[in-house]
Amino acid sequence: MYNSTLAEIEISYKPRYRASELPKVVTSADAYGCLKDIFPSLDYREYFYILCLNRNNKVLGYCQISAGGLNGTVADVRIIMQTALKSNACSIILSHNHPSGNLAPSEADKDLTKKIREAGKFLDIPALDHLIITSESYFSFADEGLM
Repeated sequence: MYNSTLAEIEISYKPRYRASELPKVVTSADAYGCLKDIFPSLDYREYFYILCLNRNNKVLGYCQISAGGLNGTVADVRIIMQTALKSNACSIILSHNHPSGNLAPSEADKDLTKKIREAGKFLDIPALDHLIITSESYFSFADEGLM
């Protein structure tokens, strides 16, 4: 029997392209190339985005996880994993910008990356990298041995 007091939960992912047409991420530079134009602004406020990848590291899509202020943004691990599950991602790449132009990861950046990696291990959705992006360059956790 239908109960009108219950909320319907809808899960959807609507791919627009064939897998053969999707960009492939092999290096951090590939990820940066996919991400740098997605951010609404790199120098004004901080944003957190993820790329969802299939088993062949083709980009299924991206999602804005949060938008913050000048000094930070809050990225919820549960929302990140929910997005990865919703898109049937086999792995994810994390990213956020530093409006200050400073590419060095903060302790909060490192702690968040660790939490997301642990959640990803549990769900079998590894976080392959975390990029800190500025308007001029990027920092890759994977390239620096921090993943």
